Amino acid sequence: MEVLFNDLKKLHQSIPELNEVIQRTVSDFNFIRGKQVTQFEESFKAVLGVNHCVTTGNGTDALFIALRSLGINPGDEVITPAFSWISSSETISLCGAKPVFADVDSQTYTLDPDRIEEKITDRTKAIVAVHLYGQAAHLEILKKICDKHHLFLIEDCAQGHLTLEYGKYAGTVGEIGAFSFYPTKNLGAYGDAGCIVTNSDTLAEKARRFANHGALLKDDHLVEGMNSRMDTLQAAVLLAKLPHLKRWNEMRNLNAQLYDQLLDGIAEIILPLQRPDASHTFHLYVIRAQQRDELKRWLANYGIQTLVHYPQALPDLPAYHYLGHDKGAFPVAGMLAKEVLSLPVHPLLHLDAIQYVADRIRGFYKK
Repeated sequence: MEVLFNDLKKLHQSIPELNEVIQRTVSDFNFIRGKQVTQFEESFKAVLGVNHCVTTGNGTDALFIALRSLGINPGDEVITPAFSWISSSETISLCGAKPVFADVDSQTYTLDPDRIEEKITDRTKAIVAVHLYGQAAHLEILKKICDKHHLFLIEDCAQGHLTLEYGKYAGTVGEIGAFSFYPTKNLGAYGDAGCIVTNSDTLAEKARRFANHGALLKDDHLVEGMNSRMDTLQAAVLLAKLPHLKRWNEMRNLNAQLYDQLLDGIAEIILPLQRPDASHTFHLYVIRAQQRDELKRWLANYGIQTLVHYPQALPDLPAYHYLGHDKGAFPVAGMLAKEVLSLPVHPLLHLDAIQYVADRIRGFYKK
C-alpha cells in the first residue's frame, strides 16, 4: 500500500465545481485584483468574525506586513518561538529588528508562557505566537503578558485555520493575525497566497497600503511599500474551498482520534496533546518517537510518506549563529527537533490507510 502525506489531486476531485471556477476566472482575464479577491476577503472575515481581511501574496509576506504595520523597526526586539518554521523569525529580521527566541511548551510545542517575561527588555515591542501544527498557542496567557508589558501580540496562523481557544478563533485575539494558504494548508490555494486579519481600521489600512506599493488607489503612493497581492485565480480557488474547511477540519480530527486509539500504549512514542480548552485542527499529526529517523526509514520502506517538521530548532540554524546562542539553550526545542515525526492526516485519508500506518509503527517497535 502507498500512503501519501497529502493527496491534493483527490482533494481537487472531491470539489467538482473547481474546474468550472478556474475556467471561468481565466476566461474573465482579470488576473490581479479581480472581484473574487474582495469576495474572499469578505467571506473569510465573516467566518472568523473580524472586521478586516487583507489578502497578500503569501503567508510570509502577511507576517512581514503585519510587523511593519505595527511599526516594528530597526533596534526593536520581537519574541518568537525557538521551534517553528523560519517565517516567524526571518520576517522580524527583515524589519531590521532582532528575533528573540523563547523555548516552547513540552506538551503543546507552542510558546511556553513561563519563558516569556525573562526575555522582555526595554527594546521588546511584540510577541509572535505560532499556532504550530494546528494547536492553539496559549493566547489568553500571552495576551495578559502583552497587556502587562504594553506589547503587541501577533498571531502566526499559517497552520491554525479555524483553531479555537476558549471559543475564539486563531487570529482574532492579538492585534493582528497572519495566515498562509500554501497548497498543503487546511485551506490551500493552487499556489502561494496569504492574508492578514485584524479588528483595527488603522492597521487594516496600513497593511492594505503597504501590500500595494504604498497605495490604496492607483498612483496614491503615500509611502513606499511592496508588491504582495493575492491573484484572482487563487482567490477564486479559496472561495470555492472555504465552505468545506470546517468539514475537512472535522475529518482531520477523526483521523487524529483513530491514530490516538491505534497507537495508544506504545511506550516509545508520545501522541499529540489535545487541550480541553482549545481545539486542534491537525494541520499536522505529529508524534514524538524514539529512534525517529529509523522509524521514518522503516515506514518509507512500506510506502508510507512521513515528514519532519522541523529537524532543527531555529536558533541552531546557520542563519542565526550570529545571535551566539549556546547549544542546548532551548532544551525543549532541541528535543523536539530530534523526535518529531509527522504522519499523514489529510482529510481524505482512508481509514484502512491509518490502520496500515499504525500497524507498521507497532511492527517497528516489536521487531
